[in-house]
Amino acid sequence: MLSLNAFLLLSAVLFCIGLFGALSKRNAVAILMSIELMFNAVNIMLVAFARFLAPASTVGQALPPVSTVGQVFTIFIITVAAAEAAVGLAIVLAIYRTRRTISVDEVNLMKW
Repeated sequence: MLSLNAFLLLSAVLFCIGLFGALSKRNAVAILMSIELMFNAVNIMLVAFARFLAPASTVGQALPPVSTVGQVFTIFIITVAAAEAAVGLAIVLAIYRTRRTISVDEVNLMKW
């Protein structure tokens, strides 16, 4: 069985990869994918904490302790991430139709 430290290490590695991708990429779609990777790293962390750090009231019962708070937050984050991806891709498509590029260096909407 894996420990809490293994899940936290996986979450930290995924978050760092996503952060590096969001800060280093020039393509708007790649930046959105990197942000989604960071969201998924947070989801792994929340579910791991919910599994391994159960409330004290469930200690001593026959079944393993389970807290649903992490799962509820994870479902909420997945819902928000889906809406963010849809709105973000719609904005990227609108910018591509007007500017013919999705590079964040070349797109400056404040200048006309």
